[in-house]
Amino acid sequence: MKVYLDNAATTQIDPEVIEVMLPIIKEGFGNPSSIHSFGRESRSLVEKARKNVARHLNCNPGEIFFTSGGTEADNMAIRCGMMDLGINHAITSKIEHHAVGHTLEDLSSKGLIKLSYVNLDEKGNIDFNHLEELLKTNQRSFVSLMHANNEIGNLIPIKTVAEVCEKYNAIFHSDTVQTMAHYSFDLKAINIHFITGAAHKFHGPKGNGFLYINENIKVKPLIFGGGQERNMRAGTENVYGIVGLSKAMDVSYSDLENHRKHIESLKLRMISGLKDAIPGVEFNGESANIENSLYTVLNVLFPPTDIGEMLFYNLDIMGVASSGGSACSSGSNLGSHVLRNIGSDMSRPSLRFSFSRFNTIEEIDYTVNQLRSLFN
Repeated sequence: MKVYLDNAATTQIDPEVIEVMLPIIKEGFGNPSSIHSFGRESRSLVEKARKNVARHLNCNPGEIFFTSGGTEADNMAIRCGMMDLGINHAITSKIEHHAVGHTLEDLSSKGLIKLSYVNLDEKGNIDFNHLEELLKTNQRSFVSLMHANNEIGNLIPIKTVAEVCEKYNAIFHSDTVQTMAHYSFDLKAINIHFITGAAHKFHGPKGNGFLYINENIKVKPLIFGGGQERNMRAGTENVYGIVGLSKAMDVSYSDLENHRKHIESLKLRMISGLKDAIPGVEFNGESANIENSLYTVLNVLFPPTDIGEMLFYNLDIMGVASSGGSACSSGSNLGSHVLRNIGSDMSRPSLRFSFSRFNTIEEIDYTVNQLRSLFN
């Protein structure tokens, strides 16, 4: 049996998405910047997709800019948001995705910004008192905190963070790559300045994403060249990918509540199954807390074992795809920066399992049984 439980890394493309992309791949080859009929047809597809994405997020189409994915979108938000708005202090956490963490570290290492880290508790949750203290004691700040952690699934109350940032006139960017099309967004109801999306996290094509830029702020491009994306992102648009992204959002949001219920049931079944199968098993962060975690992610801390370093590979041989998250005792691999920074026991193996609407109860039971065999 082959079981794919690494959906936080990427998801399979939905058949409905493939169906709308294929005709464009075959025939819709016009450059959207060309003014002849071939180009105009492509331009129309891009703009229809932009309006559709904006409709799902309750924002204006002019606030959506298509990118190559979440990493580019995060880089654009941070670099352009800080440099063009004249902000030299950033607040983030030590468990952000590297697209955020490494970008801010680069700006800090060059002396362009001062970088502060908000305190976290042992589960990886933000200390709001410390966040407010950092905002109080610094000039106008740029706050970058992800909506849901991609490794341990911790959710932040995004509207609450936005309200705190508004109180201190801070710019707020949230990496929403893991939550996009898995949760509803009403951007007219949240005072947030930048959010990001990547199609391949919600059953769309790789290499396509977008950045939302609140219309009340103005920044310059990260990538220069042609005048694409209303002079904000140079480079010929990936038309079929953009259409695929839009369709993937349609499919996800068309039955979001049932998708969520199904995936949550799989997660709960795995939590219960692992507790029964493996004495001493624990869960990192808030990932086993259904009320306060991303419902697609479960990060498992296994008991000490001689096969710790080989656990991921043994599961792979058994047909189960997951994601490793523990340190290698050789010292050549420091392991997950997220687990390290929340004080998880790095001497014990951890694996991340992440689910999608295409997973089944049978796959969860198979995975639990394979793990049982490895620990008994």
